[in-house]
Amino acid sequence: MRYQTINPATEEIIGEYETIPRDEALAVLERSERAFESWRRRPLAERVAFFPKLAATLRRNVESHARLISIEMGKPIVQSRSEIEKCAWLCDVYVERAEAWLREEQVTADGERHLVAFDPLGVILSIMPWNFPFWQALRFAVPALIAGNTSILKHARNVPQCAMAIEAAFKEAGFPEDVFRNVLADHETVAALVANDAVRGVSLTGSTEAGMRIAELAGRHLKKVVLELGGSDPFVVLEDVDVDFAARNAVLGRTVSTGQSCIAAKRFIVVAAVAEAFTNRFAERMGTLVVGDPLDEGTDVGAIVDRTALKELEAQLRDSVAMGARVLVGGERLRRGGYFLTPAVVTDVTREMRIAREEVFGPIAPVLVVASEDEAIRLANATQFGLGGSVWTRDLERGLALARRIEAGTLFVNSIVKSDPRMPLGGVKKSGIGRELSKYGLREFVNVKGLNVYAHG
Repeated sequence: MRYQTINPATEEIIGEYETIPRDEALAVLERSERAFESWRRRPLAERVAFFPKLAATLRRNVESHARLISIEMGKPIVQSRSEIEKCAWLCDVYVERAEAWLREEQVTADGERHLVAFDPLGVILSIMPWNFPFWQALRFAVPALIAGNTSILKHARNVPQCAMAIEAAFKEAGFPEDVFRNVLADHETVAALVANDAVRGVSLTGSTEAGMRIAELAGRHLKKVVLELGGSDPFVVLEDVDVDFAARNAVLGRTVSTGQSCIAAKRFIVVAAVAEAFTNRFAERMGTLVVGDPLDEGTDVGAIVDRTALKELEAQLRDSVAMGARVLVGGERLRRGGYFLTPAVVTDVTREMRIAREEVFGPIAPVLVVASEDEAIRLANATQFGLGGSVWTRDLERGLALARRIEAGTLFVNSIVKSDPRMPLGGVKKSGIGRELSKYGLREFVNVKGLNVYAHG
């Protein structure tokens, strides 16, 4: 199957690509399985030693990698550079901590010795999205490979150059052949890979609908899955907050990657006492953002990924306005080529409106006003999603207590939701299964093996 990729900022065709035939993909899998047998036998210290080289390769090629991100999916170039540096930092963290996180554990039981060991599973298939094309792929691959697995990446169709550059980075860093591979595959070929006994697990980051399909397929073949899916993260603003501080971070939380992030702040739940002041300041700051060419150093908000996504955002906003929502700023296309939407702040929002009940994958910020912190928490939890969330208050203990009550996998007090290699990331409800990053992500694709030794006789 041949397909085209399009620059979302210019609507120009970037290139044409062929998906890999099924037989060739299965041949890649066979080679990856053979590579696993030697890779797993290397001592952990030997495996870890490859990752400083990978970090150095990423940093050395930061400009070319960042440019690929911005051209293929439309992210501002400054953010694209930060994404590459974060991938290198990911390597740094796992180099420092992998030995401790994978160390065998001793347990006291009724025998002579009881140990828990963490053995790799085999070939893990990763199915990754376009919005953070380097970070999403590497935040899975680095811990999976350090644990002793090998991996095949099936990336999103609109970022093939990023996918190929990631594979090239592993080769440049000197990794053994077939430890990490990339395939441009269609859905039928992905299904064949999942069904094959050589694939021991699947990691997917993407929409809830995609996660359901992969979970069903993996379940049919009894494969371990980790799913990081959609989100509608609440950004809860309490009455004691510094309004300017909260508004400044609200802009950052809503517009990172042009608002196209699973963990972006998506519902701004504000206590009535500060709602007007916060909303006005939020709208004022959003209105100053520069929307335009992702390759321009001064751009704050880049392009929406494609025409379909842009039309969906416009429909979500239009339907909500028809139900009584009011747009304070933004929500308009730029008068130029490309898929651009000016960042919007929307008031008079109710929970029945699409921009409040659906995942909005773009720079639209609905503000929902509540009477109390208890109502804020009820509204924060009134969603099918449970990925992340944040609470904004001068009282840190109060903020922590409220964060504990929000049904999500990752909570922050006085910070936007962000991923950190030292902390676990993942969701509950329809936001996913399992965890990535930290020691918990490192241990997702391992056999947690119990070893029990008893005296003879």
